[in-house]
Amino acid sequence: VQLQASGGGLVEPGGSLRLSCEASERGFSDSFVMAWFRQAPGKGREFVGAITWRLGRSIYADSVKGRFTITRDNAKNSMSLQMNLLKPEDTARYYCARSKYAVHSMNVANQYDWWGQGTLVTVFS
Repeated sequence: VQLQASGGGLVEPGGSLRLSCEASERGFSDSFVMAWFRQAPGKGREFVGAITWRLGRSIYADSVKGRFTITRDNAKNSMSLQMNLLKPEDTARYYCARSKYAVHSMNVANQYDWWGQGTLVTVFS
């Protein structure tokens, strides 16, 4: 499975961006999870949010809860991350990820099998 992330860019604090992640194939099972992680310069990879494909259940990091929303489009094999009320500390490269099957911990990076190349989000003041 190949993942293609897009939608990054420059935005002022308080602004919005929408990231997309398109998967090259769906696979034979709908039990997988898709997620967003981010990595700021000089920092480790951080969980942003995730969504279960079959039921559409989503979870978020506390730092983005109430500002970011993940949705999925079954027909397009894609996932989106709507980011509102952006802050300078949201500046990072954002990566989408997908697991083969259901995972135990949706917020743990090593639970995911495929990763996109990342898209850069810069929130400047």
